[in-house]
Amino acid sequence: MSTRRDLLRQLAVTSAAFAAGCRPSRGPAPEPEHPMNAPSPDRMPVVFVGHGSPMNVVEDNPWSRGFAALGQHLPRPRAILAISAHWYVPSTLLTGDAQPRTIHDFGNFPRALYEIEYRAPGRVDLAERVRGLLGEATASLSTEWGLDHGTWTVLRWMYPDADVPVVQLSIDRRLAPAAHLELARSLGALRDDGVLVMGSGNVTHNLRDAFGRMRSGDTETPDWARRFDAAVAEAAQAHDTARLARLLETDDGRAAHPTPDHYLPLLYAAGASEASDAVSFTSDAFDWGSLSMRNVIWG
Repeated sequence: MSTRRDLLRQLAVTSAAFAAGCRPSRGPAPEPEHPMNAPSPDRMPVVFVGHGSPMNVVEDNPWSRGFAALGQHLPRPRAILAISAHWYVPSTLLTGDAQPRTIHDFGNFPRALYEIEYRAPGRVDLAERVRGLLGEATASLSTEWGLDHGTWTVLRWMYPDADVPVVQLSIDRRLAPAAHLELARSLGALRDDGVLVMGSGNVTHNLRDAFGRMRSGDTETPDWARRFDAAVAEAAQAHDTARLARLLETDDGRAAHPTPDHYLPLLYAAGASEASDAVSFTSDAFDWGSLSMRNVIWG
């Protein structure tokens, strides 16, 4: 198991590759070719990605390769609605920018990560549409956020040209899991318009445990992490969204998520799915012993 010091050494090897992929700003991108109300040739799947460490954006590892493979596997979306664990605030907000900024919302990482800009355009019309679906009294548009690392570190592998418009939806920390699931049910209508609904968090996310294992070199996955990850996979496969909403209340759920922020994006993805969707998993393994990197695809 690599330590953080080892990861920093690895960064020197990958820095040239990532630098070549950073693109200078060219100003606001033009509006996409297809309006949001144009018929879509394919109904988009829904995905949940385990984003893990920000270092995945510059490393060639199983997780980054999994993100790239996911982008190649999915139908190309006309736009993306991302629900990231890292926009966890006391309100329901949508990015209302034509050109959302790249947010480097992490600390004590190599300078190279802070120099990456993911310049995907926004879609104000999509943000307005999602606000209407959620309820105008419930959701508002904001220009004070952007794309945080739960979104851009994944999309930089999935869509490296940053040419798919992205709107990000916040997670209202005042709401119970069942209320998040209920909000998410209205998002399924976006799939017929070529919009990819993407939740980004981790099925298990106990950083105290994960960092302790990283420092000690203990790669063993604890029983509570395996059980919780398996329970989530079982409930997702069965389309048992009510069980997904309750799992945080279990002993394993409390061990897996001292705070719920990295779990709630899963509920938004599950809520936008339908019982008829096929369910599949990729990258269903653990990093740092206890951090589940499972990706879930509905449809």
